[in-house]
Amino acid sequence: MMGELNAVYHMWKREMLRFFRAKSRVIGSMGMPFFFLAIVGTGLNGALNLPGMEGNYLEFIAPGILGMVLMMGSIFSGVVVIMDRQFGFLKETLVAPVSRLSIVAGKALGGATTAVIQGLLMLGIALLLGVQFQWANIIFVLFFMAAISLAFVCIGIAIASLMEDMHGFQLVMNFLVMPLFFLSGALFPLDRAPDIIRALSYIDPLTYAVDGMRYLLIGTSSMPIGLSFGVVMLTLIISAGSAVYLFQRIET
Repeated sequence: MMGELNAVYHMWKREMLRFFRAKSRVIGSMGMPFFFLAIVGTGLNGALNLPGMEGNYLEFIAPGILGMVLMMGSIFSGVVVIMDRQFGFLKETLVAPVSRLSIVAGKALGGATTAVIQGLLMLGIALLLGVQFQWANIIFVLFFMAAISLAFVCIGIAIASLMEDMHGFQLVMNFLVMPLFFLSGALFPLDRAPDIIRALSYIDPLTYAVDGMRYLLIGTSSMPIGLSFGVVMLTLIISAGSAVYLFQRIET
């Protein structure tokens, strides 16, 4: 048991060291969120009137941009599996006397931790731009952020377990990430969207993540918080199971 926990810890620690040593990665990950908040959000802040939030578009999109940061920071961490495979580290890991479940758990926890850190940095940027949050819910926000990050990290690991080419993985992720983001209601209210867009949004797990964080951070949402939490947890269970199953099928 201690050996399995030790394996989880060292895989988590490796992901953390990789993250903090790549300072350009930390700065670069904030580029697009800062663009959306500082330029799109502030530029349209006085031009759009949302029901119950007149003149506060920046506050409306802040939870959506947080969802984007968590998703992108998490799902792209799956590329580490492909990098480890190309450089031979994965083979050494797979033949270690520990279960592959422990390896996946360590990688998932490491990727989720770095994604949450990026999310907290984004919240700091939002505060500097004048966004007001409901800090009474901060514990629930952190738990929700962790669940979202774990779900998307596992999606990234599952897809990476099927691939061997890093560039192919990035193309697949870009094809997946942008539709998930734009259909999530991060930038516009879903009740004003066309029927086809709204229907597609309801099968997008990021929609429920964004709506749940919007409720916790600014007190408004279009769906019950219980539904949002339930869908996020269901996504986490399915993606974690898929990640473990597909990772175990990797041949040494």
